[in-house]
Amino acid sequence: MTTPRRVTWTEANARRIARQHLAVPAPAEESSPAAVTGAMLGAHAQVLSAAELSVALRLEAATRATVRDALRADGTLVKTYGPRGTVHLLPSADLPLWTGALSAIPAGADPMPPDVRMTEEQTEAVLTAIGEALADRDLTVDELTDAIVERTGPWAGDRVMEAFQDKWPRWRQVTHRAAHRGVLCFGPNRGRRVTYTNPHRVLPGFTPIDGAAAQAELVRRYLRAYGPASPRYFARWLAAPRGWAGEVFAAAAASGEIEEVVYEGGSAWVVAGDTDFPAEPPEGVRLLPYFDAFAIASQPRELLFPGRAFERALGGGQAGNHPVLLVDGTVAGVWHQRRSGRRIAVTVEPIAGGTLSPRRRRALEEQVERVGEVLEGRAELSVGKVAVGPHA
Repeated sequence: MTTPRRVTWTEANARRIARQHLAVPAPAEESSPAAVTGAMLGAHAQVLSAAELSVALRLEAATRATVRDALRADGTLVKTYGPRGTVHLLPSADLPLWTGALSAIPAGADPMPPDVRMTEEQTEAVLTAIGEALADRDLTVDELTDAIVERTGPWAGDRVMEAFQDKWPRWRQVTHRAAHRGVLCFGPNRGRRVTYTNPHRVLPGFTPIDGAAAQAELVRRYLRAYGPASPRYFARWLAAPRGWAGEVFAAAAASGEIEEVVYEGGSAWVVAGDTDFPAEPPEGVRLLPYFDAFAIASQPRELLFPGRAFERALGGGQAGNHPVLLVDGTVAGVWHQRRSGRRIAVTVEPIAGGTLSPRRRRALEEQVERVGEVLEGRAELSVGKVAVGPHA
């Protein structure tokens, strides 16, 4: 019996950083926003500007316009509901994989109150209505509501769903499910209004991959990007049931697609044969925006956010609430940007000791300058306390 390889946090973190294009940005002539986003397994895009920054920082000479063109002009990126039911940018070519995998994850307990939630029959009726309504046109949420009500009945439009000090129509509780089923994604904005469209209009010939095959491939891609990892980490990343994740990993192990390693004293998994790790620890200074994929998916989280960083840069253990400063691969501070015209005031708050060495200060200045280039402005650095709270 072969003894499982032992992998340290430093080795795993160095490989993740390299594969995330955080050590060296991907060469523009060899890569693209879609390729970089694919390596990240999606860019969280609830705040689209944060997703643009996440992607462009990983691509040599890219700006936010580079990412916008991939989304709006050439269509190689799509905005939709991805992991955890949250808004993401994903490569359009990967939509069959994502929809096949996400739609086959067992649903957990319905969080909606009994008088708000829909039956399975109602849900299926709404999903069918969404697919039909968006088959040949882009619709705003109000237009889509009217189209759904016309096809299903007034109950679908009842404003009973609590949302942001407002009431949303009943059908909107399954918006992310519609995306996972492959009948909805975001269309081009109409002025300031969001529109939805059918993925068939983004990717002609689109068909979700079989669920089991898609989930097996997603496990492989996840482990290449963020392994070694356990089923528990995979479930957390997807906001999926742990038992289901264990079954998916067990099936992949039984077929020889993944192999076990010892990681930080416990059992974890990598893609079979993918056991080469960098010999040198990660180096460098990086600024990552809200909900960057690396900060969310890398585990164990207490090693990525060591010491005081765990309290300062996380929100109840949840990553992404603050933009973070990475120094040599771990979170060493938080930061904030405020824009006025072309001027972008960047405040960085180091956590460990409150100061930066001259070498790291120069590296930080270069990173701030790069942030300014991506955002098509002129960034100015100040080092001090970040006074604003999460999501500011």
